[in-house]
Amino acid sequence: MTATDTSTDEADWFRLDRQICFSLHAASRAFDGVYRVVLKDLGLTYPQYLVMLVLWEHGALPVKKLGELLRLDSGTLSPLVKRLEGAGLVRRERSTRDERSVLVRPTEEGIALRGRALRVPQHIGAATGFDLAEIDELRTRLDRLTSALDAATATISRERPKTR
Repeated sequence: MTATDTSTDEADWFRLDRQICFSLHAASRAFDGVYRVVLKDLGLTYPQYLVMLVLWEHGALPVKKLGELLRLDSGTLSPLVKRLEGAGLVRRERSTRDERSVLVRPTEEGIALRGRALRVPQHIGAATGFDLAEIDELRTRLDRLTSALDAATATISRERPKTR
């Protein structure tokens, strides 16, 4: 059955438990709960952990690039980075090549935290009850879903009449 099939009663498709967006939302909230417990010893929130993951992978990055990789706007990212800086895990500095650009780099303390964080993916993987192949398959499907939704958003945005 596809999303456009009309063989199922329309009211059935309008139920909360039939909404893929709600299933994703519920799973995300459940992940938040597990991450809250697992990250407590590191002194990080889940969004702060994501920032650190990107910095551990890429090193120093402009705030703009960090936001693109995390899919976060500057209004959300700036307070995160500010709190991480206050905790001594990152440092913000103006780019020497472009004064308008601010670089975020992990401090020595932030780099050292990576060693303590290595157990986090194992805890999360165990919490899912999935094996590695299932986790990889789910991530691949979610990446495909994200790409499809991004494309749909762009299409819908172009097709909508402009209102004032």
